[in-house]
Amino acid sequence: MPGYDPFLRGRFPVGVRTLRLHDEARGRVFTAEVWYPARAHYERQDLEHATQDAFSALPSGTIRRQMAVRDAATEPGRYPLIAYSHHSGGNRRSATFLCTHLSSHGYFVAALDHSEISAAERQPAPAETAVERAKRIEAMIASRVPDLRYLLDAVARDDVLDPGVSLETAGIGLVGHSFGGWTALATAEQDPRIAAVVALAPAGSSKTKPGILQLHLSFARSRSVPTMYLVARDDVTLPLPGMIELFERTPGSKTMVVLSNADHLHFVDDIADDHEAVRNMPFTGELTWIPKEMRPITELCLPGHAHDFVRGLALSHFDAVLLPRQEARRFLANELARALARRHIEAYSYEPSK
Repeated sequence: MPGYDPFLRGRFPVGVRTLRLHDEARGRVFTAEVWYPARAHYERQDLEHATQDAFSALPSGTIRRQMAVRDAATEPGRYPLIAYSHHSGGNRRSATFLCTHLSSHGYFVAALDHSEISAAERQPAPAETAVERAKRIEAMIASRVPDLRYLLDAVARDDVLDPGVSLETAGIGLVGHSFGGWTALATAEQDPRIAAVVALAPAGSSKTKPGILQLHLSFARSRSVPTMYLVARDDVTLPLPGMIELFERTPGSKTMVVLSNADHLHFVDDIADDHEAVRNMPFTGELTWIPKEMRPITELCLPGHAHDFVRGLALSHFDAVLLPRQEARRFLANELARALARRHIEAYSYEPSK
């Protein structure tokens, strides 16, 4: 569609900062990342290898880059706010490909390392017993929604933002992957500020496999929260039937698009490395089925296609709901299938049974 292409990088250069946020109510310190539209002075510096941000990725320590300039000055203005929630075992920088893309289109995006990373009491004890593990997991689950709601409050404070910058907090977007997808959906049940959700292969289905977190979603909302599900057809960890269950239980306006030949980690930065690392892990106990069922990355969707899929569709959903842009709504209603085909992305919209 002329004039609207959500797959393309936006007009803003992107800045990035790391914040230390003190949650006095819970006695925790969170490390957070924020991405934002930067001043025009930084144009293309977020795309050039020599000037874009580099960081040490956890847990490997591998040096990775993101399409943003460290500590760049923010372009003055008022921006819609989106928060990202990472998967279990992930961190705040698990999807910089998406967070930087959204910011290049004029969004202020925030993510934190959830309590299971940030809080000492959430770490497994040496020789942890089954009872201790169950209590730790229960506490970890209970921390997720408060973590995300705290982040939304914290990043909107004047001492976090540059002069001349403000955030639109009456209608906020959430995006999350796996456990983070559940977190986004669960937060929308509790926080009236949430106006749009993108759930990337979310947890929360009753159709869980052995060893996978048992999570619940009530979908008890007093208002409509337009929700987009982006899921993987060949997801080993959270299979497609569970995605369909969640989608069909979701009230109000909703869309689900399925990426073909994709597995659970086709929603993170380094798809190939992370997928193969999991496929080669020496799982024991209830999780031994995971590497046995995973296919080699060479048999699956190209990482570049997966990134385009997530970037373009997530952006179009937020544009359509939060701004709202009529051209984004028309794109999703009429042009999506053709746009994916032009980019050689094999995906299809799920149509619920009548």
